[in-house]
Amino acid sequence: MDTSDSENVRRRPLLTAAALAPVLAGAGAAVARSGRPAVKDGAAATGRLRPVATTAEDWRGVSRALGRRGIMAGVEYQLGFLRDDLRVTSRGVSVNPALAVGSHVSFVRYDDGSTLMMGDLAVAEAELQHVVGTVHARGLQQTAIHKHLLAHSPEVWWVHVHGHRRDAEALAGGLRAVLDRTATPARARPVARVKGLDTKRIAAALGVKGFDEEGVHKCLFFRRETVTMGCLEMPPGLGAMSAFLFQPLGGGRAAVNGDFAMTAHEVQDVLAALHRGGISIIELHNHGLDDEPRLFFVHFWAVGDAVHIARTLRRAVDATDVAPFEPVHPAGSR
Repeated sequence: MDTSDSENVRRRPLLTAAALAPVLAGAGAAVARSGRPAVKDGAAATGRLRPVATTAEDWRGVSRALGRRGIMAGVEYQLGFLRDDLRVTSRGVSVNPALAVGSHVSFVRYDDGSTLMMGDLAVAEAELQHVVGTVHARGLQQTAIHKHLLAHSPEVWWVHVHGHRRDAEALAGGLRAVLDRTATPARARPVARVKGLDTKRIAAALGVKGFDEEGVHKCLFFRRETVTMGCLEMPPGLGAMSAFLFQPLGGGRAAVNGDFAMTAHEVQDVLAALHRGGISIIELHNHGLDDEPRLFFVHFWAVGDAVHIARTLRRAVDATDVAPFEPVHPAGSR
């Protein structure tokens, strides 16, 4: 895989919850002058491990193992792998890979020097069992398998993966072995800019300013709670993001895909709001195994007037305890 700067610009990872999930820009602890993460006070007292700040230089070994560079988003080192080798159609729509057919992973350093790797992988059905076998063979965890799309061709599944250990390069090497069991491309093709959407009205309807990236318009919300997975405190948004992606179809219409992050008592209100608004429900499931609070996710699909869909989504958003996520420097804008 190519690691050139031009490749890095074209393949900046998507800031999505299904992706894997972004964090607030600039969040995180200080980094010691040695380049090693600084220990945050209070971690030992609470029994939790807390994320610390790093720089892209701290992840050079991960980049080498994966054959491409990522970007820093707060305390996360994010990498994206669009499956633009797959010409996916769903309900008559030719799906932009950035809408629903991409793999996304994040690496986070903790105050004990360990590293968390988590994300989800877009896997063709013929690749699925090979991927599952390699995940286990390389000592990684598989936390979910599901779909992000309804009737679609070719069949694509999403495998959520998780790893936590001292050796970040070993985690990346395991992930590379998994990706090598797929036909994920080394390079991305150029993607057309977003046109034909009234993004100001979408923002007004949803109550969040979105941004354009890889040919789709994205609107994000993060859970207000501090989410933990076992002993690990998650950075804001990681594994706990509601993400709505709009692919323009012309004339103000869009194909809209994404998911809501919900606690158990919010699920029925969200499902009801989506159904009443004519939005198709795809999957209700978990992405993690031991998150606290326990989070559920519902993936959805809609095609129609983008502003109308945004208004329906807003009614469902209002049933959840989330806040708007507006990145200072969206990945696609740099």
